[in-house]
Amino acid sequence: MLRAVERPERGSARIEGFSDAVFGFAITLLVVSLEVPKSFAELSETMEGFVAFALCFTLMIWIWVEHYRFFRAFGLADGATILLNSTLLFVVLFYVYPLKFLFTALVKILTGLGPPLPAGAMTDGRVLLRSYSLGFTVVFLVLAALYLHAWRRREALPLDALGRFDARAGIVRHAATAGVGLFSIALTYVLPDRQLAWAGWLFGALGPIHGLLGFRQGRARERLTRELAARERDAAE
Repeated sequence: MLRAVERPERGSARIEGFSDAVFGFAITLLVVSLEVPKSFAELSETMEGFVAFALCFTLMIWIWVEHYRFFRAFGLADGATILLNSTLLFVVLFYVYPLKFLFTALVKILTGLGPPLPAGAMTDGRVLLRSYSLGFTVVFLVLAALYLHAWRRREALPLDALGRFDARAGIVRHAATAGVGLFSIALTYVLPDRQLAWAGWLFGALGPIHGLLGFRQGRARERLTRELAARERDAAE
C-alpha cells in the first residue's frame, strides 16, 4: 500500500472536518434500526441485521480511508477540490440506501439471517445491483478525478517526485476500481436472470486487482525512494 506524503501546510481542515461529519452521518444511516427493540424477537432480528451492517460499515470505512489519504497527501482546498469533494459526499449519502438494501438481501440469501426482505426484492435485483454498481463507480471516479486534479496542480503545490508518483498511482488505482463497477453495470444489462449474480461476484476481482497494483506500485515507489536517496548522497559528496 502506498503511503501518503503528509504536507506541512494544509488549508483543507474545514473540508476534512465537514467530510468526516458527513461520513459519520452516512454510517448512522446504516444502523439496522432507529428504534429500541420492544421484544426479544425484535432484538434478535436487529442483531441478525448486524452482519449486513458490518459489511456496509467496512465498505464505507474503505471510502473514508481513501478520502483521508488524498487530503493528507495533497491538502487541496481550491474550488475544483470543493466541487469534487461535495460530489463525492452527495453520492455517499445516497449510496448508503442501495448499499444497505443489497447487503441485507445478500446476507439473507446466503445465511437466512436478517430482517425479512420487502416484497419484490428478488425480482428487482437487477435494478438494485445496477444502482449499487453505479454508486460504487461514481465514488471511485470522483476519487480518481481528485487525484487527477492534484496531478494537474503539481507545479502549483508544488509536488516533489514522490508526491507526483502518488498522484499518478492514485489515478490508476481508483480508475481501475471504478472500471470494475462499470463492467458490473454492463453485465446487469446483458446477463440473463439466472446468471445475474455474476455481476455482483465480479467485485471479488477487486482483491487480485488491488493486490497486483499494490505490489507493483509499492515496488516502484521503493525504487524511486532509493534513487532519490542516492542522488542526495551523490550531491552531498
